[in-house]
Amino acid sequence: MVSAQVVDLLYWRDLQRTGVVFGASLFVLLALNACSIVSVLSYVSLALLSVTISFRIYKGILQAVQKSEDGHPFKVYLDHDIAIPAETVHKYADRTLEHTNAAVKELRRLFLVEDLVDSLKFAVLMWILTYVGAMFNGLTLLIAAHIAAFSWPVIYEKHQTQIDHYYGLVNNQIKDVVKKVQTKIFGEKPKPKAE
Repeated sequence: MVSAQVVDLLYWRDLQRTGVVFGASLFVLLALNACSIVSVLSYVSLALLSVTISFRIYKGILQAVQKSEDGHPFKVYLDHDIAIPAETVHKYADRTLEHTNAAVKELRRLFLVEDLVDSLKFAVLMWILTYVGAMFNGLTLLIAAHIAAFSWPVIYEKHQTQIDHYYGLVNNQIKDVVKKVQTKIFGEKPKPKAE
């Protein structure tokens, strides 16, 4: 259910809902890029409070002028139960624990060189990430990933055949380069291509 809602958001099935989610989350990320998290939380809270207080005062004046007894304008939301069930917390805590344990085991395997090739691949990845980290900070990468997450699915859906074709070409080139490198480093003989 939740994953279907996320897919609908990322594929822009409901333009209004996706626009609000994308715009608001991008705004928060850009604000975090400019200000500290304390400032961003304070400003967002003040903006929300100014809207809700203004609306409450407006509704109070409207009720006084019209002499109606509509009650509190946010009564529906105040009466709504927002408590998080313990089962939900336990479910997500268990999932988080599983993922954390799997990550720790994999990192142990990589750092203690259980498999030399995998550890070398990890070392190359970390070396590349040092250059990425020198050019961008984490928040900039998060903003780029956020924009990509909301734009890539739609682009891929519209141009799937062309993207798959070029992806296949690039993938074949990468496989050829990896085979050549493995041959030079480990002295493996290349396997003949199946025709």
